[in-house]
Amino acid sequence: MEPLIGVKIGCLFALLIFTLLCGLIPICFKWFQIRAATGHHRRVLSLLGCTSAGVFLGAGFMHMTAEALEEIESEIHMIMMQNRTENEGNSDLTPVMEYPYGELIISLGFFLVFLLESLALQFCPGAARESTIKEEDLGDAHALGFHSHKPLPFSSQGPLRALILLLSLSFHSVFEGLAVGLQSTVAATLQLCLAVLTHKGLIVFGVGLRLVQKGTGAQWAIFSILALALMSPLGLALGLAVAGGDPEGGRGLAQAVLEGVAAGTFLYVTFLEILPWELASSEAPLAKWGCIAAGFAFMAFIALWA
Repeated sequence: MEPLIGVKIGCLFALLIFTLLCGLIPICFKWFQIRAATGHHRRVLSLLGCTSAGVFLGAGFMHMTAEALEEIESEIHMIMMQNRTENEGNSDLTPVMEYPYGELIISLGFFLVFLLESLALQFCPGAARESTIKEEDLGDAHALGFHSHKPLPFSSQGPLRALILLLSLSFHSVFEGLAVGLQSTVAATLQLCLAVLTHKGLIVFGVGLRLVQKGTGAQWAIFSILALALMSPLGLALGLAVAGGDPEGGRGLAQAVLEGVAAGTFLYVTFLEILPWELASSEAPLAKWGCIAAGFAFMAFIALWA
């Protein structure tokens, strides 16, 4: 058992250091600041942003949503089996879950963020001024039917959506680390840790790039990346603490529901914040499509092991 614990502790530090480095790269190097870029440099940063948008899209569908649906279905199926066994004393027949509970929970996460932003617009109309899209940030947006000096409908609420993005990723990261901490063999631990490192590094890099391109202050950006990098090690530490125990008292279902809500919030931010921001300019549409598709495809490929 001691070698397994040693490997898990090593994975804990690897998750912390690697994800922290990936997130700090775009923050610490001025090359990634799109506001100071011109010409070819600006186009490269735009395409890099599109690739990160594809990574977010792939993470939302191929990792967060897929894992949440699987966990929710598994937990509800287990509860139905237990109820049938207790009530009828017969567990030979497998209960069929006809209602899409997983999809409902993810949708609730989506509408939760929608409600928060609607409340912000209703009671804090001045917040909309933070999301005004300037011409130097997006270039020509007339191709989408918007004028570059006006805010897009339901446009980014700045700090609110950034906070929601970080919270949803934090929930998911904790559960990823928890999964690594609960592995029972060295091989399984290393395989899952490598998969988590690969896709978490890309996601955190995308978050850092997003914070830089949105003009977030350096101190807040660094604090956000540090907090996000700590989530997977925290989950792994929790996994080490409860290794060998079975979820009781609905804890497994509660975790599955939280991950489903996190997936819904992540999809909201991806579709209403990240993708519109990257696609607002009509420049090089096919190149942008290719970068988004490449980012998504890479995350789909990693899903074979994660």
